[in-house]
Amino acid sequence: MDALDPALIARFTEAVDELWPPDDREGPLGLAVSGGGDSLALLLLAARVLPGEIAVLSVDHGLRPEAASEVALVKSVCEALAVPFTSAQVTVGAGNLQAKARDARYAALCHWTDEHGIGAVATAHHADDQAETLLMRLARGSGLAGLAGVRRWSHLPDSETPLIRPLLWARKAELEALVKAAGVTPAIDPSNANPAFDRVRVRDHLAAHDWLDAEALSASAGHLAEGWRALEWYAEIDWEEMVTAEQGDSAGPTYRYYANVPRVIQIETLCRIIEEFGGRVSRGEAGRAADRLWRGQNASLGGVLAVPGIEKVAKIGVEMRVWRFSPEPPRTSH
Repeated sequence: MDALDPALIARFTEAVDELWPPDDREGPLGLAVSGGGDSLALLLLAARVLPGEIAVLSVDHGLRPEAASEVALVKSVCEALAVPFTSAQVTVGAGNLQAKARDARYAALCHWTDEHGIGAVATAHHADDQAETLLMRLARGSGLAGLAGVRRWSHLPDSETPLIRPLLWARKAELEALVKAAGVTPAIDPSNANPAFDRVRVRDHLAAHDWLDAEALSASAGHLAEGWRALEWYAEIDWEEMVTAEQGDSAGPTYRYYANVPRVIQIETLCRIIEEFGGRVSRGEAGRAADRLWRGQNASLGGVLAVPGIEKVAKIGVEMRVWRFSPEPPRTSH
């Protein structure tokens, strides 16, 4: 522990205090630690900066025989540091392996935070992760929400527990060096070298082309995240000022939306309206519906029928596009 770089400690302290201010803290900071070099660096730094104020969860996804020994490694490091440790075993569903594993891991984190009174959760995402994420999403044609990359601050899925990433400024190599200097040998996950995964291919591409600067790419993702936060703020105003709930028939309320904002804001408002009806749609689906409505055509999405029109707003005496949303009528068959 004495070998930890003071500069890394200072930057980590600054990041944690910014993302999880001391005055807002209730309960320990929970760390998601896999046994890899990145997450062990997170553990070592947090143990130095927040002694007695952290706890660790290590998840066995049941995908590799080595996973149990990796959890045991994390447990041994926690014991040496006097850090409370919990392990969890999860079942990964069928489909995209990495995505399903992530979903199972976050579900375990949510359960753990509820059971143990965890105040916030930190993960070890770093600048190289952010750069890889940005390149992958650019290649997929992602919208601004996706290009904003890994958020520095968010919530655990379907939870009010803050989720922070206090290492997004750090390079993978310096985290690995920190762990080595502390005399800890991290686990090696062979899937991190498997070219069957998109992220591994992108990582190899970054390593092979030094003109692609991971720190610069990570900074760009941060700038995009700032832009996205501005759009979220605008979308909240659009919802408050331009959407009205009206009493419908026995099927429930209907919504009226004065849709005269840029398309990217319309998409966010449409998604929120569908959520009010108890549904959920992707931004791509909402975008296609917004395009139809803008052309004056009805649109159906998430079990909701949207009908466009033009109305004069009495308060300001201006005609505006108005889209009305109601539960889609039952389909009839002959």
